[in-house]
Amino acid sequence: MDILKLNPVFKDYIWGGHRLESDYGFKTGYDKTAEAWMLASHKDGMNTVDGGEYDGLTLQEVIDKNGAEKYCGKNSVKFPYFPVLIKLIDAYDNLSVQVHPGDEYARRVENEFGKTEIWYVLDAEDDASLIYGFKDEITSDEFKKSIENNTLLDKLNTVKVKKGDLFFIEAGTVHAIGKGVLIAEIQQNSNCTYRVYDYGRVGKDGKPRELHIDKAVDVAVTKPPKYDIKPMGDEINHGSYISQRLTRCDLFTVDRYKVEKEVTLVADDSSFNHILVIDGEGSINGKNAKKGDSFFVPASFGEYTLNGNIEVLITMV
Repeated sequence: MDILKLNPVFKDYIWGGHRLESDYGFKTGYDKTAEAWMLASHKDGMNTVDGGEYDGLTLQEVIDKNGAEKYCGKNSVKFPYFPVLIKLIDAYDNLSVQVHPGDEYARRVENEFGKTEIWYVLDAEDDASLIYGFKDEITSDEFKKSIENNTLLDKLNTVKVKKGDLFFIEAGTVHAIGKGVLIAEIQQNSNCTYRVYDYGRVGKDGKPRELHIDKAVDVAVTKPPKYDIKPMGDEINHGSYISQRLTRCDLFTVDRYKVEKEVTLVADDSSFNHILVIDGEGSINGKNAKKGDSFFVPASFGEYTLNGNIEVLITMV
């Protein structure tokens, strides 16, 4: 059993930019790149393995060869399929205003997971902002009318953002990443999005992009957000590294480690560990690791060590 290095999957949505190439060194093949899917086992994108025994296989093929519970952990098999999707997002322009359904609605209507997610802000321009819920509580009927009469933006909660902010986007929260924001997104393994406002933009076919107003009205929680925009835990200085709990919920747990020398961590039988390198360089059990690299540590792997000057997000379920 070995730690897998994963190749990203790239998406060229119209609001993307160039930072995934300039900041992370990715060769995406696109003029503009919106997203890099860093941990993905989904019908719309699947990581492949870079090097080692499983070189070139998809992550799902490796899981199937080894068995889901053994390879992904006891917590993972509580879910119908691979539980999380992790992305880097470069918002060169505003994303559409959108909302994601919860599990019950998504399974019934879309045959898909619902989508709760977190955004960890990796960088943001000085004037960057995003949309996070509503200013005040309104009714579903008022929500629908505001979409139809083009007053929705007046009712939404706009938040200035800075590096290190953490947004917990529970299913049903109306939201939109604003231009000039670079984000790490950890989410349920779903690509189900209901778009309600798109700034009058057109898609590659020259036509306005589809809106999903009725479904959005069905699932939206039309209230102000109930969560702070900061990590759950404070930074803890351990001498050779700093740790911080970003979030913990019944879907995933995410921790940030800023390693100045080394830290030894453990992947036990409860869950895999996913390592996303967000800054610096070093090594993981002797494997070279640099900003933008993605590693999958199988469940029950045991201890592994991060060395160097490296900052990572580690996700478990």
